[in-house]
Amino acid sequence: MPVSGLEVLLEGRNLVRLLEGLGTTVGIALASLAVALVCGVPLGLAMTRRGALVQVLTRGYVETMRIVPQLVLLFVVYFDLAREGIVSLSGTATSVLVLGLWGAAEMGDLVRGAVTSIPEHQVDSARALGLAPGQVQRLVVLPQTVRRLAPLTVNLTTRLVKTTSLVVLIGVVEVLKVAQQIIDANRFEHPEAAFWVYGLVLGLYFVVCYPVSVLARRLETRWESR
Repeated sequence: MPVSGLEVLLEGRNLVRLLEGLGTTVGIALASLAVALVCGVPLGLAMTRRGALVQVLTRGYVETMRIVPQLVLLFVVYFDLAREGIVSLSGTATSVLVLGLWGAAEMGDLVRGAVTSIPEHQVDSARALGLAPGQVQRLVVLPQTVRRLAPLTVNLTTRLVKTTSLVVLIGVVEVLKVAQQIIDANRFEHPEAAFWVYGLVLGLYFVVCYPVSVLARRLETRWESR
């Protein structure tokens, strides 16, 4: 039996379970990022088009995903759609879908901003040199867009990691859910264990997110100096 709240972390498989939960958290975040990239890049490119209908549809999607809380979207997909018999997804699949679609809205706006931030005179100069539209996009627009997007995409990754804490409310056993289970199992014998367990969870989030934030800052600094 543990003799202190700190030793609760070392009892049995508690520490291993927390690390496994962290793996689930990171896995959901990375899968969501993949969905965000696949859906968000075309969305952002579409947002640069001049058509009124395209602008209304793309801007409407982005603003809707930003305004509606992610938790509400999780509940709608996981509970309401299943109850209506429309679709029934696991907690993990629901998490990836909802966070991925939310990330796609954020990614789309990042892509739009990166593309439109390229000075128009560079495009005009490339055309004046005789470059075809495809060459202008490939040789002028795309390289600069990637440079602008890289640090922003890395920052979006940290936001996805932190937002995964919401999926505990639909039963996904990620790091926060494991922490709650450990605390509940020791609530009466060692109520002080909550401090150590949540402290470790905080440290695990920091270990995952801080290096990513540092990478984003270095990329931004490196490419701004060029």
